[in-house]
Amino acid sequence: MSSLRSHLLILVSLLLKHSINKTVFKDHHEKNSIWGKDGFYVLLTCLTIFIIVVTCLMVLYRLKEKEFLDHQLKDPSPPSLDVQLAPIPAHGAQPPLTLKNSMVQANQTSKPSATHSTSSTSTASCNISIHPTHSSVTTTEPQCPPGHSVAELKPTVSSTHSPFRMKSVAGLQERRGSNVSLVLDMSALGSVEPLSSGVVTPRERVTQEYLQSAGRVLSRQQLRDITLNTQMLHAEFAEIPMNFVDQKELDIPNHGSKNRYKTILPNPHSRVILKTKNSNDLLSSYINANYIRGYLRDEKAFIATQGPMINTVNDFWQMVWQEDCPVIVMITKLKEKNEKCVLYWPEKRGIYGKVEVFVNNVKECDHYIIRTLILKQGGQSRKVQHYWYTSWPDHKTPESAGPLLQLVNDVEEDRRGFTSSGPVIVHCSAGIGRTGCFIATAIGCRQLELEGVVDVLRIVCQLRTDRGGMIQTEEQYEFVHHALNHYESRLPVEPAQ
Repeated sequence: MSSLRSHLLILVSLLLKHSINKTVFKDHHEKNSIWGKDGFYVLLTCLTIFIIVVTCLMVLYRLKEKEFLDHQLKDPSPPSLDVQLAPIPAHGAQPPLTLKNSMVQANQTSKPSATHSTSSTSTASCNISIHPTHSSVTTTEPQCPPGHSVAELKPTVSSTHSPFRMKSVAGLQERRGSNVSLVLDMSALGSVEPLSSGVVTPRERVTQEYLQSAGRVLSRQQLRDITLNTQMLHAEFAEIPMNFVDQKELDIPNHGSKNRYKTILPNPHSRVILKTKNSNDLLSSYINANYIRGYLRDEKAFIATQGPMINTVNDFWQMVWQEDCPVIVMITKLKEKNEKCVLYWPEKRGIYGKVEVFVNNVKECDHYIIRTLILKQGGQSRKVQHYWYTSWPDHKTPESAGPLLQLVNDVEEDRRGFTSSGPVIVHCSAGIGRTGCFIATAIGCRQLELEGVVDVLRIVCQLRTDRGGMIQTEEQYEFVHHALNHYESRLPVEPAQ
C-alpha cells in the first residue's frame, strides 16, 4: 500500500515540474499571453492530475478498510457471557399460615374481642397513643444484640438456588418471573414496554408456587433482630418475584388510554370490573384497580388502584359507589416533578358521571388532611372518609414510621365505625409502591395484635399475587419492617416464657 502511494506522489511531482518548466522557459514575448492556448492546456493538465490523485487516495482508503474488516472477521473478539439461571429447586407447597386467633370479617357487625392498644381515640382525633419513640428510620446496618442470631431465621421456601436472584442491572419490568426491584421513576414509565410471551412458562409456574408458599413467621424478638439486619432484608426482598402483567393478558381494546403508566396493569384474576349497561363495552368496564386480600385472606379488604387521570375520574367515583367503600386513602401529592394524580374531588360540590360528591368537612392534621364526603346517586346517600397523606417524600421512604402507623390506626377505626362493608380504597400514583407499604403495614399490625407474630414475607407475596409489583423497592420493604417493629414496641409486654 505505502509503495503504491509513493509512486503516485513521484509521478504527480514530475508532471507538475514538467509543466512549470515548459511555462517558465517560453519566449518572453509570450509571457503576457499565459492564459492563451498553452496556459489552458497547463490548467487542464493540473486539474486532471488532481482528480487522479484524489481518486487513487480514495481507492487506497477503501482497500485498507476492507483489509481491516477481513481481519476482524478472521479474528473476532471473545463473545459476551450470557447469564445462566440457577437450577430451580424442587420444593413442596407450604401449608397455609396457621393462626392462633380468628378475625371477624369486615362485613360482620360484631367486633373482635382482642384489646387494641392503639385504638384509644375517635375518628376525628389526630393524637393517638402510638407516637414513635424513635424519630428516624436508619438505613445503616448495626450489629444484632448478642444472643439473638438473625441468621437462624430462614424462609420456608429455600432461596439457596432461587431462580429469582436479582440481577445487577435490570430494566423496569420483566415477565411474571421477574424479581427486579422496581425503583420507579414515574417520568420514564410511559416509554417502557413489558416483555411478552404467549404461553405460561415453567418460570411463571415457579413464580406462582413461590408466591403461594413462601413465608417467614417472626416472633416479636425476631422482628426486632431482623429489622437491624438491612442486608438480610434486602436479600430476602430480591427473591420475591414481581408478578407483573403482560399487556396481552388484558383482552380489552384501547385499555392503554386508561392507564397512567403503560407497564403497571391490573392482574386479570383480581381486577375490579365496573358495571355497565352494555356488557360488550369492555373499555367502559375497565379500571386499573385490583381487589386486595387482607388479614386472614379476607376477600376484598382493600382496593389498590392508580391515581385517577383526567379521563378516569368518573370511573373512580363509580367504583367508590359500586363497591360501597367507606374510606379512601391517598398517599401522593398531585405533582412531584411530574403529575402523579389529578384533583378528583370538588372544593364543595361536584358531579362525576352519575355520582354527586359533597365535601361536608375538612380537618387538617400534621401529616394528612381528612375530608368527610357525602356521595349521592339515585336518591341514596353515603358517607365516605378521604385521607390525603402528603408527607411521604418522592422516591424515598418517610424518616419516621409514626405518621404512617397513626394513619393506619385512624383508617381502621373509621372502617369499623361505618355501616358500609366495602373495601378500603388505597392509591398513590401507580398504585403499587406506597400503596403496598400502607396495606402491608395494616395487615402486619393486625397480625401482631392478635397473634403476637408477623410474617412480612407472606404478606408481600399475597399482595403481589393480587397486584403485581406491590412494595416497589428494598427500602420500602425495610421500612415496613421498621414500622411493624415500632408498632410492636407499643404492644403489651410479652408474657414470660
